[in-house]
Amino acid sequence: MLGETEDGARQWGLLGVPSSVAAHWPGIEQGPGALRAAGLLETLHAQGVRVADHGDMAVARWTADRTDDRPNAWRQVVDVVSAAKSAIAGVLDAGQTPLVLGGECTLSIALVAAAIERHGDVGLLYVDGGQDLMIPADHPREPILDAMGVAHMLDLPGCVSELAGIGPRRPLLRPSDVAFVGFGDDEEDVHGLVPAPRLRGRDLIADPLGTARRSLAALPHRHLVVHFDVDVLDALELPLADISTYATGVRLGHIVPLLTALVADSRVVGMTVVEVNPDHDTDGSSIHRLVTAMASVLAGNDSAAGQE
Repeated sequence: MLGETEDGARQWGLLGVPSSVAAHWPGIEQGPGALRAAGLLETLHAQGVRVADHGDMAVARWTADRTDDRPNAWRQVVDVVSAAKSAIAGVLDAGQTPLVLGGECTLSIALVAAAIERHGDVGLLYVDGGQDLMIPADHPREPILDAMGVAHMLDLPGCVSELAGIGPRRPLLRPSDVAFVGFGDDEEDVHGLVPAPRLRGRDLIADPLGTARRSLAALPHRHLVVHFDVDVLDALELPLADISTYATGVRLGHIVPLLTALVADSRVVGMTVVEVNPDHDTDGSSIHRLVTAMASVLAGNDSAAGQE
């Protein structure tokens, strides 16, 4: 399998994309640096995870840019996603499995596009508090591409052509190529355009491992990518996400076994970890907990973190 070392163990390629250009405001461009400062790389090595460091791309900070009637700063978003796709392709060229630290949810477009370019057949496991299926025409008062990433991969009506066109084909994905996991509601697909598999937050709370098995079974693809947005977690449990969700009940004790089971699948060829806003972490403890949890996930040891 691509991304394995000679002894068969997966080797990850760590890449930071410190961008907030697609977001609601600045903050998450600090995420990759904060995870590094909290010892992510060292913790991964200490857990025995094979990882090569590809560094961080240039910082791209949020700005208000409404020079036309399309979503805010769409040109900058296209530039960041295109550059990230090229950088991720470099990780794949090195024979490694990309571990992409964001930054925004739109980075999943870059990972999916690079994976399809390499593998052709790719399914997306979308572990997120939302589904990012908003389309511009429905949200003139919230013209933010961070909430529209999956809509662009599916090329839903009215999406930004330049962003939907990143990658080797358009649309990048069909609804059957996506499994939504852990979200709080289904109101984003207001037109019923996306009959994709959906496992809600309450499914995750009730049975993390069962949820993992069901989501993996829903995608019979030869290759998979995992998207993980920290906003799937209850913000009162882990105050870290850029856009907080409250009182959902989803805890690290649910997410760690879920992600461990997903990442353990040999079909996984890449992963994003996004939406970490250090400004919401008053004492640094949330980022340290996330680092410990992610090291546990990637090491395949779901009992080492998150069980509470």
